[in-house]
Amino acid sequence: MAVPWRLLTRAGHEVQFATERGELAPCADPRLLQGVLFGRLGAEAEPKLFYREMLEDARFRAPLAWATVLPEEFDGLLLPGGHAPGMRQYLGSELLRNKVTQFWALKRPVGAICHGVLILARALDPASGHSLLYGRRTTCLPKYMERSAYLATAWRLGRYYRTYPQYVEDEVRASLARPSDFLRGPRVLSRRGSQGDDRSAMLARDGNYLSARWPGDAYLFAKGFLNLLAE
Repeated sequence: MAVPWRLLTRAGHEVQFATERGELAPCADPRLLQGVLFGRLGAEAEPKLFYREMLEDARFRAPLAWATVLPEEFDGLLLPGGHAPGMRQYLGSELLRNKVTQFWALKRPVGAICHGVLILARALDPASGHSLLYGRRTTCLPKYMERSAYLATAWRLGRYYRTYPQYVEDEVRASLARPSDFLRGPRVLSRRGSQGDDRSAMLARDGNYLSARWPGDAYLFAKGFLNLLAE
């Protein structure tokens, strides 16, 4: 979230945060700030710097409660990701899915990255009963990434990298109209995109909807969302 926040605010946009109950600032998974395993697998230095800056943002320190969000008041919606078990508060919220469904109906820019795509996959179109992603092209955290991280760390961290028994990719694929609507992208395990080098990153765009796979896509994801807002 810190990378899109940084690029959006530097471009002149106002970023409003929202959490389940509001009032208190959210916080990142401390393992990603300190290193998941032996100081490795965490966030890169620059995003951690952006995160420290974001902690001082007045809107970050006093987020809205999901129940009070009025979708029509916003120009775009960003759904960040995250894999730790604590993410279930966010990924499994029916209240949040209802708010997201209301915003989706406005046909304004929506971006989701990594596990954040699950919220859209689980949210249902009230007219059709299908997932909001039915008939759309999307990506999300690929199964090979989730499985590799889990197998490499399970001996020490247990199911830290398995938020749910089902892989994210499998659940997202099940919500789509056609198998070809899922875009896995080039195979990467460690190389990440940066402000000046997007060669290892990817985006999936379908109209006003933008998705990305993991934190390594965050810079390109933020740039793509800026383009959506400009359009």
